[in-house]
This record gives sequence, C-alpha cells and structure tokens, in this order.
Amino acid sequence: MTQRERPESVHDPRVLRAIAHPVRVRVLDELGATGPSRAADIARLLGIPANQASFHLRQLAKYGLVVEAPEQARDGRDRVWRATHDEGLTVDIEQLSAAPGGAAAVRVFRREAAATAHEAVDRAYGMSHDPEGRTVISDSVLRLTRADATAFMAELTALVTTWQRRGRAAGADARTYQLLQILQPARDVGAAEGS
Repeated sequence: MTQRERPESVHDPRVLRAIAHPVRVRVLDELGATGPSRAADIARLLGIPANQASFHLRQLAKYGLVVEAPEQARDGRDRVWRATHDEGLTVDIEQLSAAPGGAAAVRVFRREAAATAHEAVDRAYGMSHDPEGRTVISDSVLRLTRADATAFMAELTALVTTWQRRGRAAGADARTYQLLQILQPARDVGAAEGS
C-alpha cells in the first residue's frame, strides 16, 4: 500500500462527531462503494428522502469528507458528490480523546460504532438461512506474531480495496455489501472470569 492509498486519519473531534451519525456513515459507505453519486441516488439506495440525503451530504462537505464532482455533472445545476478519502478513514481513539472536546466525541463515535456492529451481527444471524447465500458469517482464529498480524491486515486491506474498486464499475444490478472486520488478540477467558 503506497502512502497515497493509506486511509486518512481523523484528527478533529468535530469530524469524528460528524461521522458518528448513522445516516452519514451510510452515505460515506455508499460513496465509497459506488463512487461519485447524486443526492437522489444516495436517497434511493438508503431508502431516505432526497432532501435528507442532501442535508447529510452538505454536513459531510462542511467537514471536508465529501466534495462536489463537477466533472461528473450533466450540467451546471446537477450536483454530484464524491468522498474525499477513497481509501476510507482511520480513527485514533487515544489521540482524539486527548484533544479539546475529544473525549465526548469519542464516546458518541464509540456508541454509534458499537451499535452499528451489533446491528450487523444481529442482522447476519437473523439471515443465517438466506436462500440466496448472500450472508456469510465467519469467526476464525489465527496464531500470529505481531508482524504476522500486521502483514495479514495489510493483505486483507489490499484485497478489500481491490474489490471496492471493482465494485465501483459494477452495473445497476450490484448491491452494497457490508464487511465487518475485527482482528484482535483473543479474549483471555481466565481474566474475564475473575473480573
């Protein structure tokens, strides 16, 4: 992964609050998955009114997370938006917590991120009998050194990036899928039982 392809780090607690909103996260998700889009397209994909999609796009633009893509517009009145960080964003919780107003922003962000992950797991297990085979639940364990874990995540990130780019060129029959990844040391059961 080159320097340009690394996800942009969030340093401003106000930006963290902006992306802690569930609709804004989905807007950014869709822009990342589909590429430049109009508010009406985002509204259709998310099942929300177009004026709500426009509002959230403007809020994301206010914090530099999306910009207009005039080269994609049909005419001067057509507004097309694109994410400013194609490769996503990274959040350094410790650094942001230390910034003025950061601790509160981190609490909001963590609460929303946990709710989103919880909803994704609940939805996946609820669809475990998906006849179309669109839902896959995988819980794997790996024995890794620290260096191996870093290399594994780099490979996994590169694979996901390849498929994201490929998906942006997919036809109208394509659908946005959610991939939830967590690589962390396994839970120490003895410590958990003692607490």
